[in-house]
Amino acid sequence: MRLRRSALFRSRPLLLASSTALLIVLFFSVSLILSATSRQTASDHGSTSPMHTLFKSVGLASDDELGLNDESDKVTLDEGENDPARKIEKRTLKKGDSIYTILTAAGLTPSEVHRLTVQLKGNAAIKGLKAGKTYEFETGRNGKFVRFSLQSSPYETLHIVRDEQTGRVSAERETIEYDTRVATIEGTLSSSLSSELRSRNRSSLNPKLRKILSTRLNFRKDIQAGATYRILFQEQWSGTDFIGTGDILAIEISSKGRNFKAYQFTNAKGDTAYYDEKGRAMAQGRTMFIQPCRFSRVSSGFGYRTHPVTGRRQYHGGVDLAASTGTPVKAVADGRIIFRGRKGNAGNMITIAHSGKVHTMYLHLSRYASGSRYGKKIKQGDIIGYVGSTGRSTGPHLDFRIIRNGRPQNPLVALKQAAPRRSLSRSELHRFMARVQTYHQQLDSQRTVMVADTGKRRETLL
Repeated sequence: MRLRRSALFRSRPLLLASSTALLIVLFFSVSLILSATSRQTASDHGSTSPMHTLFKSVGLASDDELGLNDESDKVTLDEGENDPARKIEKRTLKKGDSIYTILTAAGLTPSEVHRLTVQLKGNAAIKGLKAGKTYEFETGRNGKFVRFSLQSSPYETLHIVRDEQTGRVSAERETIEYDTRVATIEGTLSSSLSSELRSRNRSSLNPKLRKILSTRLNFRKDIQAGATYRILFQEQWSGTDFIGTGDILAIEISSKGRNFKAYQFTNAKGDTAYYDEKGRAMAQGRTMFIQPCRFSRVSSGFGYRTHPVTGRRQYHGGVDLAASTGTPVKAVADGRIIFRGRKGNAGNMITIAHSGKVHTMYLHLSRYASGSRYGKKIKQGDIIGYVGSTGRSTGPHLDFRIIRNGRPQNPLVALKQAAPRRSLSRSELHRFMARVQTYHQQLDSQRTVMVADTGKRRETLL
């Protein structure tokens, strides 16, 4: 008997449509089953779920801002500066120039300039711009205004900035980097060390001393009247104006027949720490990193999340720190800027290389600090940029990332890690002893200058 094919299988279009429908039903059935069985595991442990693996295998997985799918992915570390559209010019104020004429000529509306002048009311530099003074003018794509920067006082620079993503114009103030000089202060205590430093108008040294020596001595019991001290430290100056104290380089205190000494030293890996006179590391109980900015909350954590833009569950290789636009962003540790520029969904981004194969990334910046250029070495706490919402973002925040050996780490865990106790190799110990000898030569030098902010007392300044 001869079998007849059904009408369904005799029609190729119907066969193709029915096969496609069957595959779609099968695909989503499997997806729903995998989703139901793996949702809790992915949520609790942050591991790659079967649901995510299935989508990834067919090319439907959604990546985070830097293209990561899970914690095992290798992070691509770009180097260089990626901002060809930007142009920065040094200009000179001409007679008759004002904030209004400069900004309106750059394309800002009168109402935008009015809001800025109200915000800057009382700023002496804005009231009377002097001809001959220089300012910095930055343009972006199509020659559109991005930034106007003017030194408004000996202590700060005023920036008027347009966010290229939102178009919003705002005013920001940046503290100026000052000349660093090395100074010494020494004497015999008549009461406490904190009182002595306060009388010498250098009370800002007190918390730094306690941080360095807290594990070696009790400041109340071990240091009393009659103790002698010598401190070598850095100061920031602007011309003849004293701004503040910087790092302590050397400390020598003698009290009740006991000597307490500490010296700053940077090893071959670039790690800076304090050591006693024999080269033994001073335990300071500090963390390896500082927080990158002041933020109100963690708006998105590390690991798997529902993305606020795509609405899909996906991996996130950093933490989002919610903060207002213009909030200063700081380098969390000493290092060197290896990338600065635009990076797709990450927006304006900076990458810093640190010792120990550690890198940190700062995403969605509104702009960069004037001194944060590609290749520049920076210190922990230096301002490198400002919080923004560039790239793929629903609002102002800093997406902060820590990469170790090419793999993403949970920043909220890494920020709490204690700094390792550093030991010196034999060759480094010789270098350390040579550095201590240099410190002694500086401490023994006697060349006094007037302290600018008191007008009476004198300190040793080198």
